[in-house]
Amino acid sequence: MSESQASTPWTEPAVPVPANPPQAAPVDALPLWQRFPEAALKGVDTSKAMWSEIVPGGGHWSWRMPRGSAIRFVALEDGANVSAVLYSALEKLERYNMPDSLKAQHTAHYQAGHVLMSDMGRSLASVTADSLGWHDPLGALLDNERMALKYGERRYEDARNGMYRSGKDGLLIEIGKYGLSKRDLIAPVNLFSKVSVDAQGRFQFAANHAKAGDFVELRFDMDVIFAISTAPHALDPNPAYAPKKVGLLAWRCGAAPANDACRAFRPENARALHNSDVLYL
Repeated sequence: MSESQASTPWTEPAVPVPANPPQAAPVDALPLWQRFPEAALKGVDTSKAMWSEIVPGGGHWSWRMPRGSAIRFVALEDGANVSAVLYSALEKLERYNMPDSLKAQHTAHYQAGHVLMSDMGRSLASVTADSLGWHDPLGALLDNERMALKYGERRYEDARNGMYRSGKDGLLIEIGKYGLSKRDLIAPVNLFSKVSVDAQGRFQFAANHAKAGDFVELRFDMDVIFAISTAPHALDPNPAYAPKKVGLLAWRCGAAPANDACRAFRPENARALHNSDVLYL
């Protein structure tokens, strides 16, 4: 290297490298949401899309969702089910608490206006849009034992991608990516599924509650580790293993405003959202 080259100072390039991801434009590499029914995206500002995904039936998926983002879930086939678990990304010991969420909101199911509370009384996520009016928090999770009794076994060695996957195994794979284990697996929220209780106290599963094109949206009120499985619901009476695919569109919706419908839904919701807000002052 010559003396003149060694003494030449480095300068910024004439055209600066754009921010990654750019804040003012979508960054969705494959805009799969364009395949979703148009009516299922009502209220979504697709110019603020972050990414979209199609999760096959029996699949599993996870992401670290930032506060102020949302996921619109779209049933792409009749009878869809999405078993979801939520953990605070700031402190993983804080996670979704089903009993507290239900008793605080005086409900046995979720719909638009409800919030998913943590065991610290904070809102991890809010249900901001919903075409069904009923999503199941009670019906638990399909595990390998129940799956084998209902459907038999199809292992990867024999069936490759046609293998049977339980919801429990799918979620354990996903939460393991964040240092969580079997002892951290919590009761899920079963989006798109309906489980009621009859006069004798028995669970009743509503077959094909969700139709293709139905949707539900979660806005994340904290930074959240979010994992899902699209395996069948544990109480689904269908004798055949027939999981359904689901579409996801993540977008930047912003944090809950002062006049947010979920804040106004119940005083308990307002407190839970306030408790989340103060973490980000």
